[in-house]
Amino acid sequence: MIPKSDYLKDRLKKPGIVAECALVGLSMQHVLATPGEKKDTPVMNCRLSVIIPNRNGEKTIGLCLEAVFSSDHDSFEVIVVDDCSTDNSVAIIKQFPCILIRLTKHAGAAGARNRGARQSTGAVLFFIDADCLVQKNTLTVAEQAEKQHGHDVIIGGTYTCRPFDHNFYSLFQSVFIHFHELKNCVHPDYVAAHAMVISADTFRHSGGFPGDFLPIIEDVEFSHRLRRLGYRLKMEPELQVQHIFNYRSMVDSMKNGFTKSRYWTIYSLGNRDLPADSGTASLALKINVLAFLFILVSVTVSFVVSSRVPLFWALIILLLNTFINRKLFSLFFKTGGLFFGLRAVMYYMLPYPTAVGAGGLFGLVAYFWGSSSLPEMRL
Repeated sequence: MIPKSDYLKDRLKKPGIVAECALVGLSMQHVLATPGEKKDTPVMNCRLSVIIPNRNGEKTIGLCLEAVFSSDHDSFEVIVVDDCSTDNSVAIIKQFPCILIRLTKHAGAAGARNRGARQSTGAVLFFIDADCLVQKNTLTVAEQAEKQHGHDVIIGGTYTCRPFDHNFYSLFQSVFIHFHELKNCVHPDYVAAHAMVISADTFRHSGGFPGDFLPIIEDVEFSHRLRRLGYRLKMEPELQVQHIFNYRSMVDSMKNGFTKSRYWTIYSLGNRDLPADSGTASLALKINVLAFLFILVSVTVSFVVSSRVPLFWALIILLLNTFINRKLFSLFFKTGGLFFGLRAVMYYMLPYPTAVGAGGLFGLVAYFWGSSSLPEMRL
């Protein structure tokens, strides 16, 4: 039997909870599983498998699972793959009627997702992260999108504009990601694993996410590999999850920008597509970094040579950069109002490029001079 946490005690008191467990493809005797037990396979098959990797996610996994089990979908299973957590997240996961797989060796998010997919029984797989909250209709939207587009299309969703945690840096990041991931819905460069829908057969034929890879952006490599195999990628604007960033200060936001830029640069150099307009690694963001550097140099030269000419060119570049990013800026204002919009534009154009630029520089150095410690990236 599942441990009756406060959450489940409340749920079990409600009429129809046993039927609800059956509808999602589980029995009360098969809601938990570990690789060494025979409880790995649910009694019933279901239409949709929600797969969630977890590593030390005690701050978010409970909210994530509560949101999933509040879904209006009528036939799904939830598989959480714990990647050797050392916090209290496993105890939290056990409070919910989901299949729990506990890895005995650290495998990363890619390995955890692959393990969950092997365990699944649904015809459609829906990957999310442990810090993402689905909306009430998200699972239904996911299944309907897969039915509409067919098995040869991998469907992506994105973050809601407003994140779970209400602070400036979390809101900035959520709007930034939402905008760039939905900028090209018909031909996106990749589909992110924080909201990815794929046929179970397609996923198994693909070989899954790369095991020996960089710590992040394994979903980008996976998307590119499937596209080379002839599959199509598409973004579904209605497929949205609310993200929990937990950014406490500008340092957290800058560290995120640095880390993603570093690894994305390493991957893009190996993939020979560094200038590509690739989702959050957009061409507009790259231009923003270059514009910041140009303006910084121009202002410095202007003071050194006591000339206003460099300032004129700095102003031209500033206006050009503003024009290129105007749609993102518009969404900043639309989402958070005048004060947030002005602050977000200033943050995007001034301090944020330093983190992204530094990450790109470190990635460049790592690719050309530190490749012996990196996975093989020269495709």
